[in-house]
Amino acid sequence: MKFYIASSFQNIESVKYVSEVLKNKGYIHTYDWTKNERALSIEKLQAIGQEEKNGVMNADILVVLLPAGKGSHIEFGIALGQGKKVFLYSPNHDVRDLETTSTFYHLPDVEIVIGTIDELIDVIFSSNV
Repeated sequence: MKFYIASSFQNIESVKYVSEVLKNKGYIHTYDWTKNERALSIEKLQAIGQEEKNGVMNADILVVLLPAGKGSHIEFGIALGQGKKVFLYSPNHDVRDLETTSTFYHLPDVEIVIGTIDELIDVIFSSNV
């Protein structure tokens, strides 16, 4: 099973943790953006963007760790457009708040997981993807 994790730099430790646990179970990480430094040129930004797009396209599942930025939401859209299963993790119930949620969070291919990172991992392992 191949995976990609979308999130923001503020969640980098959680991204690394989820990645390591999944890899230890035999999952394949299609692209690890946590190894990048912030892009200092448009050319570098384009190169990273292409790698991230390829990572999403080559993954079987997308894991989104909220809070996430605009890039993560673009990756989320790419995955949905490709019909991929998305695991959307939130540490709290904000994802279900009608004032702040996104309509796309509630599509059939999206599984919302609220709780701890380890609960997210358990849901991924128990899924039938």
